[in-house]
Amino acid sequence: MLMTALMSPDRTPAPADAKPVADGIIAAVSLLLAGRQRQIEVATATILASGHLLIEDIPGVGKTLMAQGLAAAVGGSFSRVQGTADLLPSDVIGSLAPNADGLGLHFRPGPLFANVVLFDELNRANARTQSALLEVLEEGHVTVDGIAHPVPAPFILIATQNPVEMAGTYALAEGVTDRFTAAISLGRATADEELDVLTGRRGRNRLADTVAAVSLADVVTGQRLVGDTHLSDPVARYAIEILQATRTHPRVRLGASTRAGVAMISLARAFAVMDGRDYVAPHDVARSAGSALAHRLVVGGEQRLATEIVAECVHAVPAPRR
Repeated sequence: MLMTALMSPDRTPAPADAKPVADGIIAAVSLLLAGRQRQIEVATATILASGHLLIEDIPGVGKTLMAQGLAAAVGGSFSRVQGTADLLPSDVIGSLAPNADGLGLHFRPGPLFANVVLFDELNRANARTQSALLEVLEEGHVTVDGIAHPVPAPFILIATQNPVEMAGTYALAEGVTDRFTAAISLGRATADEELDVLTGRRGRNRLADTVAAVSLADVVTGQRLVGDTHLSDPVARYAIEILQATRTHPRVRLGASTRAGVAMISLARAFAVMDGRDYVAPHDVARSAGSALAHRLVVGGEQRLATEIVAECVHAVPAPRR
């Protein structure tokens, strides 16, 4: 049977102690943002997958508020970087500074050295500063003067970006977007959701009331359980076929990379744990595909078509049945 094939061989119990971690984060952020349940779930899965999140949309829809809410929900140290055209790499990762005695130099950490880092309007930073994030997003440390400096664990970078049509923005390089595990778009609020914001039931004025719903130890435990979630060969091949479908799609100039596949599976594992399972099912992969792949594709025409293309690829690939 399908369930027997997909479960881990020893049929270990479902990781029940990770689900409350996810539920706590989702509940805390939902107090701030009206609606957006799917986006909040993807953001929570990204945290449990030990990943980094890119929030894309027009100004004023709650991108920064969502990032601040996620930071408040998981606790730990928090820092914020505001993207500007004159921002230097050293302003973000840190730099060498003279010792107090004037003899020699020491490393002075930048704002990246926190458990949760909000990089607001990342695509207003120049390409050189954007590229300074590649190492820390991939390896969890920065190198200055030949010495590696690890960032705190867990480390979560949440970046926001405005559409490239907005004044003063730079398109993110493919290498930068490929480092983000997932990307979400909040979209405009409905009339009822805006009513909650205007009346004060949701929105920024509730941020001060947000307290940590989980501890850093809870987050680390959840991440470990996600990493241990079983992935069967049939489900892994299903994921690979989705990747290959993006590479052969007629409207795609650059399909999803192997790193994109790793991100998709990481999210799928997180969704499985959030549902109380210790194995990845095909629908976990399908659920994660849009958030993990769309922002990585280079398509002909408008980039927003990428989400539609990923949905087409998922629909075209048959899910394993045994």
